Amino acid sequence: MTTIAVAGLGTMGLGIVQTYAAAGFHVLATDSFATVRDSAPDRLRNGLAPRVAAGKLAQTELDALLARIQIVSGPKAMGAAQLVIEAVVEQLPVKQALFAALEDVVAHNAVLATNTSSLRVAALAEGMAHPARLLGLHFFNPAPVMKLVELVAHPGTSDAALATARTLTEAAGKTVIACPDRPGFIVNRCARPFYGEALALLEEGRSAAEIDAAMMAAGYRLGPFALIDLIGADINLAATQGLSAAMDGHPRYHVFDALKQQVASGHLGRKTGQGFVYPSAAQNAPADAAAIAARIEAALANEAAWLLAEGGTKPSGIDTAMMLGLNFPRGPFQILTSRPGLRADLAALEAAAPPYLKGRYKPAPLI
Repeated sequence: MTTIAVAGLGTMGLGIVQTYAAAGFHVLATDSFATVRDSAPDRLRNGLAPRVAAGKLAQTELDALLARIQIVSGPKAMGAAQLVIEAVVEQLPVKQALFAALEDVVAHNAVLATNTSSLRVAALAEGMAHPARLLGLHFFNPAPVMKLVELVAHPGTSDAALATARTLTEAAGKTVIACPDRPGFIVNRCARPFYGEALALLEEGRSAAEIDAAMMAAGYRLGPFALIDLIGADINLAATQGLSAAMDGHPRYHVFDALKQQVASGHLGRKTGQGFVYPSAAQNAPADAAAIAARIEAALANEAAWLLAEGGTKPSGIDTAMMLGLNFPRGPFQILTSRPGLRADLAALEAAAPPYLKGRYKPAPLI
């Protein structure tokens, strides 16, 4: 039986453990904190108990799933794994130390994967004895439910490692999309205009509720502000600031004052009981809803086209990632092919942009 190992048993790590164990793999799991290790089986059991009670999961299936999980004391006990995934704290030295320990015990053809969402995989590979075995497997929360996994290769990742990671993760029921080792990968990067252009409209005087209503009228399950409220304005701000820094402060990743002020107010969304639109009911779409949606979608398509120009992915992969990762009704390249006037729309936005946003709407080469 193929053995998967997972280091880090927080919400994401435990979800990854559940994903592979549910698919029939033997899973070795560990965490640096003994209390977290010891509580992992009960946390899994309690998390799945409602499915058993609802008749969606048989008790025997739950028992079998838990039996396939072995809690071990640390990375030194993970030598039998063909694939090891780390889901520990987002600190480069911590992850590098973990991979160094793993390299001492795993087989020469074992694959080491990081679930990082903010660090360069190439940076993690520096100092490794065998960097060709390292890649990124970026799961989305909740890992057992979300179908998308971004597969990230750094320049030295071997084809064999990529093939192994893809095969094992697809066997766990996931849709695996190759993406470049660039800030934000696909989803977190291409999602920035969905929020950013909405925040630009907000600062121009439109209300959060009418912007959300316009996007929902265009087929989106949630508007950008409802999505910020769901994720947390503080989390969204941190992601935006991180990407802005990684992309040298380019105006496409401008950090809008409206978002900073929202975080400063403490109204972070659902977790604090109040956000941009939460808990208000959705309102009717404004008369110019189509124009609002067209502007946000133009920015989405342009960002995806810039990412494509950097290499390492395909239009179909970006579209699939955005639809699976964010439940978008269509991908950026589907938008692009249906909007022959999109370049002119970007030109108009650029002409009207304030000085601090000049260059934000410059079209990508493909457009």
